[in-house]
Amino acid sequence: MTQETQVAVETEDDPGPLAGAVTGAAYGVLFLLGVVLGVVGGFQHAWYAGQVPVAAIAWLVALFAVPYAMGRLMGGKLGALVPAAGWLLVSFLLATPQRAGDLAIAGNSAGYWYLYGGAVAVAAAVVVTRSAGSWLLGSYGRL
Repeated sequence: MTQETQVAVETEDDPGPLAGAVTGAAYGVLFLLGVVLGVVGGFQHAWYAGQVPVAAIAWLVALFAVPYAMGRLMGGKLGALVPAAGWLLVSFLLATPQRAGDLAIAGNSAGYWYLYGGAVAVAAAVVVTRSAGSWLLGSYGRL
């Protein structure tokens, strides 16, 4: 007598039980990436070359590139939005005065370039990231 073994095969229609957990973990790691960008950038944005805040301007490039790349790798705008949200949360917390009066992102030119320019950079990265498909048009077969 032989026993037949059933093998679970994941297909696109039936992704399997671990697909949701892996996707959630991936987005969690992307959020942590945004948090790390915010913490490191919040303390390292104030390097000047003369009167030019070169570190803050260099962070603008990184703050556009990282969410854009993650959105492209994940195949949608949510992949760009999650690290951008992590960065925004940490950066604006570091820009608020604490009880002792300290803050990491000061109200000088480097702080303004980093905070407000960074907000524009991550928003632009989310906007220009292509989605894999439209949920609105996909239901009508117009993809």
